[in-house]
Amino acid sequence: MSDEPLILAVPSKGRLMERASELFKAAGLPLRKTGHERGYRGEIAGRNGIEIAFLSAAEIAYQLSSGRVHLGITGEDLIREGGREGAPRTEVVRSLGFGEADVVVAVPECWLDVSHMSDLEDAAAIFFREHGRRLRVATKYMNLTRRFFSDKGITGYRIVESLGATEGTIAAGTAEMIVDITSTGTTLQANHLKVIEDGLILKSQAVLAKSITASWPPARSRELDEILSRLEAGGG
Repeated sequence: MSDEPLILAVPSKGRLMERASELFKAAGLPLRKTGHERGYRGEIAGRNGIEIAFLSAAEIAYQLSSGRVHLGITGEDLIREGGREGAPRTEVVRSLGFGEADVVVAVPECWLDVSHMSDLEDAAAIFFREHGRRLRVATKYMNLTRRFFSDKGITGYRIVESLGATEGTIAAGTAEMIVDITSTGTTLQANHLKVIEDGLILKSQAVLAKSITASWPPARSRELDEILSRLEAGGG
């Protein structure tokens, strides 16, 4: 219904939640939970047309794509990973300047002959000849990986979905290389991995994203315009 509130999804915990709360407070739009302190609903004081949903960053990306929330703060990596061919379901309306991290291709440090993406196809051919199977790439970014590898002309691989500590899959013997997100590179180094020189898939950060599949009657569009105006004025 057109008189129902705009739903803004915000990370429910961690540094992203803290930074999002600081951002909206500076814009004169302080977020607060309603009901139990550990609940997942909230509001902006004095803004009856906006309801807050506290969700995980991954869930926010999904709910935006499905149209169940109108706006959300989450990582750009999750928005781009959720993208499919054809009509887009989500639109980034504002980059927020925090939560920076890179989605990268990383291989074992001992792969001395592999420093660029163009080296991977030769490495894959040698690996197949010696082991009779394709290189395994562990990642939770299956769509980003497929698109990036296709653009680079890499075909001799298969994806192994990783839902945990991706950087540990090579040592565990379940993959030969990974696609993962990193902010400092420390964890990759600790696992004796190196980022391929032209293996940067995405420079990610926290973004404010809009659902294209959700309903946008004039009242909700006005709320969006007001939020963007306040963020601009607040320096966000």
